[in-house]
Amino acid sequence: MQEWNAPKPRHLPLLKAAIQRQIPFRQQLDLWSPLPDQGWKPCIRTTDDTPLPRKSPGYIQVFLDGGLNQQRMGICDAVAVAKILNATLVIPHLEVNPVWQDTSSFSDIFDVDHFVSLLEGDISIVKELPSEYSWSTREYYATGIRDTRIKMAPVHASANWYLENVLPILQRFGIAAISPFSHRLTFNNLPTNIQRLRCKVNFEALAFVPHIRELGQTLVSRLRYPVTESQATGNLNVKNGREEMRNQGSGKFVVLHLRFDKDMAAHSACDFGGGKAERMALAKYRQVIWQGRVVNSQFTNEELRSQGRCPLTPEQIGLLLAALGFSNSTRLYLASHKVYGGESRISTLRKLFPLMEDKKSLSSAEERAKVKGKASLLAAVDYYVSMQSDVFISASPGNMHNAVLGHRAFLNLKTIRPNMALLGQLFLNKSMEWSDFQHAVIQGHKNRQGHIRLRKEKQSIYTYPAPNCMCQA
Repeated sequence: MQEWNAPKPRHLPLLKAAIQRQIPFRQQLDLWSPLPDQGWKPCIRTTDDTPLPRKSPGYIQVFLDGGLNQQRMGICDAVAVAKILNATLVIPHLEVNPVWQDTSSFSDIFDVDHFVSLLEGDISIVKELPSEYSWSTREYYATGIRDTRIKMAPVHASANWYLENVLPILQRFGIAAISPFSHRLTFNNLPTNIQRLRCKVNFEALAFVPHIRELGQTLVSRLRYPVTESQATGNLNVKNGREEMRNQGSGKFVVLHLRFDKDMAAHSACDFGGGKAERMALAKYRQVIWQGRVVNSQFTNEELRSQGRCPLTPEQIGLLLAALGFSNSTRLYLASHKVYGGESRISTLRKLFPLMEDKKSLSSAEERAKVKGKASLLAAVDYYVSMQSDVFISASPGNMHNAVLGHRAFLNLKTIRPNMALLGQLFLNKSMEWSDFQHAVIQGHKNRQGHIRLRKEKQSIYTYPAPNCMCQA
């Protein structure tokens, strides 16, 4: 038995009106125009000219779990910890993610030579340990209690914690392995040069390997300058066609990061319209994965929606985009994992945006051969395309959302943040007319299109790079 009934559109009156939508030219112009200068510019050059110590107290190893973007933040923190301790960093080890089963290493994803050379004035880095420390491996630490492993690093530990607890181990053994390491360095009360170094790693040192950049660039080119059927059959010189498109000023595209997997659907405890079969399947999944301990389970679907605690479905994100002013001729790139509910869940979004594309539709199996079945590499391609888009919108908070949000803020690129609480309430109102819905959406998203937000205490520097890594111009 299938675990959901093919979900029917849940907002049919809005959907019918949205399919017929006419967008005024002025509204489209505003939507696609780049962000104005907000008076902030990237600022990651450190004022610390102290030369690296002649002798390092030892080697720092970190073992990073999570998906690509959680590991990315862990790499930045590892560089910062090495700097705090004046230690030598070993290229971080990426754990196999239990969900995605991806065995990709650091060098499969990131350009190691670029990473090392860009940071050579900041910290000392080695690609692998010298032979006298070759025993210090992932397997060694998995098979017993070891003096050189730091297992109890607190979440968001201070710089002093590392100086008091890790430095003595480095000095005694010449090596310290920190695992787990995700989220193990504070965002507060660190020197400016350490904060800026984290941003330098994130925004400059972590470049993807060439084949990921090449595939990403291929997708971007095909989104900007699509080859029409007549061009493909040779009726028109492709180059001329692309020139013509450039001259017309078309070629813009939006990236939608759609995270709507089973994990997220179950954890939210919301109802997504797949009927009794789906509700039972998600309840069973919650029981197996979290033993039923999901905070949202105590609320009704209506309560969760009115609080903005339900992930937007593909249908709802489509209605949001349509109300904001994206026409049905918009080139929409879908950056996503497998969507729970499959094509039947996405079909409504496709009706609103028939020119929707993804990695598969834009490239051949041969072009995707090197990334096939590798979740981290596929996510890296999506990240690359997301950074090149004219507009980015994420339907659900998470590590990818946070990473791209921060990177685009750093470069002053347009990013739309859905107003979840407002949308939850609008979608509960089943008698709302399209014109009222459209007006409420536009008003509720006026200041949610990439305006610089300053980092508050405890917030991540990778999501909010100002003011630590940006200066007022």
